[in-house]
Amino acid sequence: MPPPAFAAGVTPMGFMIYPTYRLLVLGIAAIALALLYVVLYRTRLGTIVRAGIEDSTMVGMLGINVDRVFMTVFGIGAMAAGFAGIINAPVVSLTPDVGESILVQTFVVVVIGGVGSFPGAILGGLIAGEILSLTSMIDPAYSQVMLFAVMTLVLLLRPQGLLGLQSRE
Repeated sequence: MPPPAFAAGVTPMGFMIYPTYRLLVLGIAAIALALLYVVLYRTRLGTIVRAGIEDSTMVGMLGINVDRVFMTVFGIGAMAAGFAGIINAPVVSLTPDVGESILVQTFVVVVIGGVGSFPGAILGGLIAGEILSLTSMIDPAYSQVMLFAVMTLVLLLRPQGLLGLQSRE
């Protein structure tokens, strides 16, 4: 799928040239992350979701329909996944199993950053991206191996992830 006409071509950045659409994707991702942060940490819905994850029974006793809130969040997540697919379509070729190739990588990102930590997911994504990029320059066959090696190292040194919290149980 070709990128939209306004984002086709390359952008000179002084020291290199970069595809304009990839810069647009970077901006869209930054805006989406900022919007997600605002929803999770600055709205009533975000407060209910975070409280419902910690103790859904207590939130339910406060008169909030936790199942409806979680269904709403699932719907928002499905919408976000569809939006991400549309944005990513000009970057990768579309096949029925297009998301399968990054499924394991996303799991590794969450483990490295810390399960349940929004800033941890961002940090884990940046770390995983750097590992894959730098290792691919040296030997692409070992890029996935290095990703799992770093995940193993993080799990050995800090089992809750880099920015995850200790379990209260």
